[in-house]
Amino acid sequence: QVQPVESGGGLVQAGGSLRLSCGTSGRTLSGYLMAWFRQAPGKEREFVAAISRGGAATLHADSVVGRFTISRDNTKNQMYLQMIDLKPEDTAVYYCASRVGTSLSRERSDYLYWGQGTQVTVSS
Repeated sequence: QVQPVESGGGLVQAGGSLRLSCGTSGRTLSGYLMAWFRQAPGKEREFVAAISRGGAATLHADSVVGRFTISRDNTKNQMYLQMIDLKPEDTAVYYCASRVGTSLSRERSDYLYWGQGTQVTVSS
């Protein structure tokens, strides 16, 4: 079982940057496909980005392309979400999730293990 643990959230002004990290308590990340989702108040949890086990393949939501970059370092057992040019509409709780399988997925239901989330707040 992989229990993700997020860190790195905070308060930032519009146009600023943050880097989120995701580690685990338990097994290593390297055997799992990983993803970031986010949930804003009153909204559904939405897909942000996903990455393959080795990190060679990535997928990003249209709303974050060019601003957010997902990556991972299996030697450090960490996954990251680098966010630049943040906007107030990026304000949300960001969740790290993991799944077994071979293909990247945007579907929340495909992910088995979820972290508790980290709050990102972007002020205008």
